[in-house]
Amino acid sequence: MADFVLKYADDRGQIHRQVVAGGSEKELRDRYTQQGFLVYSVQARSGVAAATGRLGSKKLNMERFLIFNQQFVTLIRAGLPILKGLDLLADRLTDVKLGPHVRAVRDEVKGGTLLSEAFRAQGIFPKIYVSSVMAGEKSGSLTEVLDRYIAYQKLALAVRKKVIVSLLYPCVLLVLTIGLMVFLVTYVVPTFATLYSTMQAQLPEMTVILIAIGTTARKYILEFAGGLVVAIAGFRWWSRRPGARERLDRVKMKMPIFGDIWLKYQVAQLARILSTLLSGGIPLVQGMETAADSMSSPLLQRSVEAAGKSVREGQPLSASLQASKFFPALSIDMIEVGESTGALPAMLSSVAEFFEEDVNTRMTATLSLIEPAIMLVMGSFVAFVLVALYLPIFSLADSIR
Repeated sequence: MADFVLKYADDRGQIHRQVVAGGSEKELRDRYTQQGFLVYSVQARSGVAAATGRLGSKKLNMERFLIFNQQFVTLIRAGLPILKGLDLLADRLTDVKLGPHVRAVRDEVKGGTLLSEAFRAQGIFPKIYVSSVMAGEKSGSLTEVLDRYIAYQKLALAVRKKVIVSLLYPCVLLVLTIGLMVFLVTYVVPTFATLYSTMQAQLPEMTVILIAIGTTARKYILEFAGGLVVAIAGFRWWSRRPGARERLDRVKMKMPIFGDIWLKYQVAQLARILSTLLSGGIPLVQGMETAADSMSSPLLQRSVEAAGKSVREGQPLSASLQASKFFPALSIDMIEVGESTGALPAMLSSVAEFFEEDVNTRMTATLSLIEPAIMLVMGSFVAFVLVALYLPIFSLADSIR
């Protein structure tokens, strides 16, 4: 089964556009024609997104999308109909990427499409959000479900910001260190090389090596920079391929210290998504499918999809995740307890909180060791350059005496 974007008119002449699952375009066209609808077009959902670009970039600004949802929930809770709330927000959004999509959703809802289908048809909104809206529509508790999604998104953004802030200072320090090394090698060392070329003195071996490196680097610095840019661009192109992304994920998992941190961050993300979906009334099998689509790691995404198939066949969630051999034993034990006590959503939330805190603690401890290591490397390199450059001057001074 695949998703298709179906555009049709009903017996009243109103045009609808929604995403429908089907085996083929012909099957969907025949099915809706037999029901008395006038079918205008049936297109594969991925093909529509690629052809239209979905009104621009497919990446939402999640902070602004969070603000939109907070305003939307406030309007609905105040008693405004959904369509009126979309009308008020659609024309007041300042986000040039989000605004056209919200207006398109408003037009779809005005034409009789369900709110969840209208969001799904845009191809840009997170699947966890679409599933949450659909659960709210079916249960009649849209505001409560959206409140849970808002709480989830706030926590996810807070964790992401913590990780970024933790990495910011070491990255800046590393860039400055590399910049200083390049300056010393390409500018300071060749300047001393010019000075020593006028002196008839025997240079120490370390000075000769450093001058050779410096003069070569200065001569070919543009070629080095161009090669570096090409290498980075090539790596980015290669890393976007599905097979390459899985290979990179395996490399990340095998990295000392950081591999464990990366895996626990992914587990926390999965547990948070599943907890939000189950609390909103989404069945476990559908929740696993949505969570798999929401994972940023292709390797873990495939593992969650396999676990979802096992759950569909009647296996417990804990055993299904354990079969992948990726998830930490502690997370499996906690999920198993949640299943046995009937409190799986609450236990998944506890798993997310525990691993998020563990990631934060480990990141802080690891980065506190990395910063002195960078300073030590920089200091050692600067000391080596200074000794190599000034040693001939000291030797010359001794010989003059």
